[in-house]
Amino acid sequence: MGTIFLKSILDNDFYKFTMQHAVIKLFPKAKVRYKFINRGKHTFPPGFAVLLRHSVEAMTKLQLTQEEKLYLKKHCPYLDPTYLDFLQGYSFDASEVEIEQVGSDLDITIEGFWYRTILWEVPLMALISELFYASQGLERIDDKAVQDITKKKIESYNALGATILEFGTRRRHSYKVHTLVNETLALYGQESFLGTSNVHLAMLNGKRPLGTHAHEWFMFHAAQYGFKVANIVGLENWTQVYGGDLGIALTDTYTTDVFFEQFDKKYSKLFDGVRHDSGDPIEFAKKIIAHYTKLGIDPKSKIIVFSDSLNLEKVKVISDFCKDKIKMSFGIGTNFTNDVGLPAMNMVIKLTETKPDFTHWEGVVKLSDEKNKNTGTPEMIALAKQVLGIKS
Repeated sequence: MGTIFLKSILDNDFYKFTMQHAVIKLFPKAKVRYKFINRGKHTFPPGFAVLLRHSVEAMTKLQLTQEEKLYLKKHCPYLDPTYLDFLQGYSFDASEVEIEQVGSDLDITIEGFWYRTILWEVPLMALISELFYASQGLERIDDKAVQDITKKKIESYNALGATILEFGTRRRHSYKVHTLVNETLALYGQESFLGTSNVHLAMLNGKRPLGTHAHEWFMFHAAQYGFKVANIVGLENWTQVYGGDLGIALTDTYTTDVFFEQFDKKYSKLFDGVRHDSGDPIEFAKKIIAHYTKLGIDPKSKIIVFSDSLNLEKVKVISDFCKDKIKMSFGIGTNFTNDVGLPAMNMVIKLTETKPDFTHWEGVVKLSDEKNKNTGTPEMIALAKQVLGIKS
């Protein structure tokens, strides 16, 4: 098989660009390291690393086109003109990515300035996924079957009255499947489909891209400022850059309970809502509704974006509970973009170390509401729990 090429520099999740914009403004000297984590214990065929390296080298030729720049200018007015000029001149540097294969094990690390390396994670995972299936000759269902499955799903969401977002770039089966899924969602999901986090596909389908920030935003802030203030300073810096735009706050970098302790009235009012990404969604909804109510804020004026391994059954249960209590939308990933008759991959690329301004390299930590999603060394996890007063 030949090299698999990305077709656009915007074939990436939107929150990578919004965070890059903020990092350039606030942390231009910060350095970071990311690492590939093979959660599913997938076995990679001989020569896989060579194929992936060819695809990574090909990414260095991607450039923001004038048409793409005009699209961002129109749909994302909160991105500074200076940033759009920067992005037009940006190119991936393949030397930032190290890929090694020993037997069937794949080792990938990314290192460099945060403002540059932040764009690697999502497209790299998309390439790993597509190459994994192609390199082993694993055949998916045909295009019509992909469209039929997607049509059936979105029609069910239409019937539920649910607002649906497509968040499936990183573990998609392939670019072709991802494209088919978005075309089908746009065609049959007029009542429920709001759009996609993939900027390239949002542009192709005439939608604005969706997303705000990721866990790495708060993980870096913990390294720079300390665990106790990571959430509050992370939110404050976000509002400094965006002034109320992109107002969905991610809650579970250091557990939701710790987040709500710091999500005071100022930020609870300023942010449009919150994103749920781990733990029991109903318990989460109860907590945030109680939190807003305690602060004298009408929960019905706020929104929860649910985004944790969703499917139709989960969405129905969550919708039934939240109805008439709080607004909601649902970010659905792999269930849309990799439901093709093959097992979906279980993998992540995570921030592992940072080097903030004028300091040394330091490991970073994520303390999810689901313990199996925690990242970091045992020593750093224990330290974070001690500092934050987390018992379990």
